[in-house]
Amino acid sequence: MTKVSQSIVYTIIFILNLAALSLSAQAAMIGTEAVLAAQNRQVTEDKVKLALARDDVSSQLQKMGVNPDDARQRVAALNDQELENLSHRLDRLPAGGDFFGTVGLIFIILIITDLLGFTKIFPFTRAQR
Repeated sequence: MTKVSQSIVYTIIFILNLAALSLSAQAAMIGTEAVLAAQNRQVTEDKVKLALARDDVSSQLQKMGVNPDDARQRVAALNDQELENLSHRLDRLPAGGDFFGTVGLIFIILIITDLLGFTKIFPFTRAQR
C-alpha cells in the first residue's frame, strides 16, 4: 500500500508543479499615450458630470423624464469620441446661455443610447439589439 500512496503523492506533486508553471505573471510598461488618454477622459468626464450636476440642468432633465443619476451613468458609458463631442459642445455654449440646447443634446444622447440598447430609461424606445 505504501508504493501506491507514494506514487499518488508524486503524481499530485507533479500536477501541482505543472499548474504553478502555467500561472506565470507578466509585466509590461504602460505607454505614455495610454496614461494621457485615461487622464484626459477623466477630466472630460468630470467636466460633463459637473454640468449635469447643476440644479437647472438636473431639474430640466427631471421634467423630461430622465433621472439625473441615470444620465451620469450614461455619461460614464459613452465612448471617448462621444464624450469629447459632448464636452466641446458644452465649451461652445455661452455662460448661462443656451441651456435648452444643452439639455436637448443630453436628451438626444440618452435616446440614442436607449435605442442602441445600452440602457433602458425611456419606455417609448425599443432597443435594436
